[in-house]
Amino acid sequence: MAEINNFIKTIMEDDLKSGRVKEIITRFPPEPNAYLHIGHARAIITNFELAKAFNGYTNLRFDDTNPAKEDQEFVDGIIEDLKWLGYTPKNIYFGSDYFEATYEKAILLIKKGLAYVDDLSQEEMSKMRGTLTTPGVNSPCRDRSVEENLRLFEEMRAGKYKDGEKTLRAKIDMAHPNMNMRDPAMYRIMHINHHRQGNKWCIYPMYDFAHPLQDSFEGITHSLCSLEYDNHRILYDWFIEKCEMKNVPHQYEFGRLNINNTVMSKRYLKQLVDSKKVSGYDDPRMPTLCGLRRRGFTKDSIINFILGTGLSRVNSTVEFEELYDYLRDDLKLKALRPNAILNPLKVVITNYEDGKIEYLDCPNNQEVEDAGTHKIAFGRYLYIDRDDFIEVKPNKHWKRLAKDVEVRLMHAYFIKCNEVIKDENGEIVEIHCTYDKATKSGTGFNERKPNGNINFVEQTTAIKATFYKYSSLLLPSDDENKDFMERLNPNSITEYKGFVEPFIKDTKPGDHYQFVRMGYYVTDKDSTSDNLIFNETCPLKSSFKVSK
Repeated sequence: MAEINNFIKTIMEDDLKSGRVKEIITRFPPEPNAYLHIGHARAIITNFELAKAFNGYTNLRFDDTNPAKEDQEFVDGIIEDLKWLGYTPKNIYFGSDYFEATYEKAILLIKKGLAYVDDLSQEEMSKMRGTLTTPGVNSPCRDRSVEENLRLFEEMRAGKYKDGEKTLRAKIDMAHPNMNMRDPAMYRIMHINHHRQGNKWCIYPMYDFAHPLQDSFEGITHSLCSLEYDNHRILYDWFIEKCEMKNVPHQYEFGRLNINNTVMSKRYLKQLVDSKKVSGYDDPRMPTLCGLRRRGFTKDSIINFILGTGLSRVNSTVEFEELYDYLRDDLKLKALRPNAILNPLKVVITNYEDGKIEYLDCPNNQEVEDAGTHKIAFGRYLYIDRDDFIEVKPNKHWKRLAKDVEVRLMHAYFIKCNEVIKDENGEIVEIHCTYDKATKSGTGFNERKPNGNINFVEQTTAIKATFYKYSSLLLPSDDENKDFMERLNPNSITEYKGFVEPFIKDTKPGDHYQFVRMGYYVTDKDSTSDNLIFNETCPLKSSFKVSK
């Protein structure tokens, strides 16, 4: 695994040397309102790997302060994703664990004259907030007495008011150049059931107020977040100071990771699921961690991808193919390499004895010396891939089978096509070939050079299988304002009905393969012994273009 090395690591080293902190404590604070995607992997891996580099630790804290969108399903999914990536948080907390302590800090700010209850609606507050070039306007409620604010806030908690009827705001500066400091909201009223607290609370802290306090309660030393929170840091520090927090965490921001033509928005991913454009959050086309897992991406490939793309103070965009490179590097020496035929074409070896089956040695992975071998069947009736045959005379670049052209069947014999059988529509249904017994693989035969090597499976022993190939859910677009639903790729999934050799008939969900000349595949979670299903994880890396 690649070593983590970035500007935040340097900051941590300096903080330890200077004595500002005695150990490194980080946290990953997801909101349980969706499944995690590849963008979240940067935050997960950065937090856990940095803490681990200094023998510190990381907490998992669910930011469950907005019950309208949160659900236990997402809590369970996030825990499963971290487990799959190989990370074990020292503690699992919930923002709701601190509701009482957070409420007490709000009371403290009211008593210090630094918070007040406002009657303005959200729309009214927005209008009075001002702009980047003009100051905001004070709320008429801003000068309420401490006693009145305490009473109103207690009544808010008691459920006396309707949703949106009152808000608790910090009293800072409505003319501050940073808009986040213009009396930001601290609490809003929401009469809704909480997935853990039930109906105990009807007021909920805003993220900007709750988050720094939660970091302090847990003793977090380095609060890492994405770049859009850069201008929130001043408010983060203000709440830490004014609430008189014992532990003083520091916030550091890093750039987001984007991937071209990939949906990286919780809202858009939910829209895809709700509109049934995908089968669910774990659809193999989705960039969710559970979707990538189902598609066959390994934890090591994702960790190395994140570490390999680095970390900086600017947002970055990469191509999805970069993730493919890390996946190939991880699997090339691990995955078995059986034969599979996705788009079968029947081959009859006319000079081979009918009913006879012989078994030939085939390496499990020819790049790994001690990977062992297995037997593949050879007989009169075979399947090859349709893309490996053309009827017309090929040009010199065609290194596969053609009429009157000889190729080697990998680990078997040379064959030559002599006759093409078509149906009434002119479609090829099978080809007749002869084989040369003297060319058996491993005999050292080198009198003739075949026109390439192709794979096959023997027909009578082959196992039926379904294969799915995937491409990007989004089509490229130069129009940044184009609705992403209009960019959906209608051909993002292709189904094939083919065959695999019996060597992998007992495959289990999650098993990885590099199907010879076909690409990397994984056995799908819905695969059974009676219905084998394989998902293409990524194609083989090749610059070869079919030229006929």
